[in-house]
Amino acid sequence: MTQEQFSKYSFLLDRTARRVKQYAQRKFKLAEFDITVDQWLVMKNLSENELLSQSELAHLVFKDQPTLTRIIDILNKKGYVERNPHPQDRRSFQLILTEEGISKVKELKPQISSIREKAWENLNEKDFEEFKRILNTIYTNLK
Repeated sequence: MTQEQFSKYSFLLDRTARRVKQYAQRKFKLAEFDITVDQWLVMKNLSENELLSQSELAHLVFKDQPTLTRIIDILNKKGYVERNPHPQDRRSFQLILTEEGISKVKELKPQISSIREKAWENLNEKDFEEFKRILNTIYTNLK
């Protein structure tokens, strides 16, 4: 593959990732979910994993520590997330969803699934499997 072809494919990948996030954020705002896409990713990961530290969560959502701290601060102010002292490490916290946060995740899950399905609308099973294979290969290449 030439450098020019590589650049075109990289551009397509970046452009598509941005479009997916912009589309989701627009839908979040129109539906008045009261959270952003990034806040949703944090809440969803907290709902699927018990007692995560902030560094574990940062790894799961691909955010740096300062960015994740800002997201957690906002979710904490909204009453969706709590920071509890870590039992083995006084310098760190474990993050958990509050009851209100758990309810919010349950309420939004079906709506967010339908937003995500829009991106896959005209793809068949074979397309999806090939796309998944390619994305996993790119991901593995960059470890």
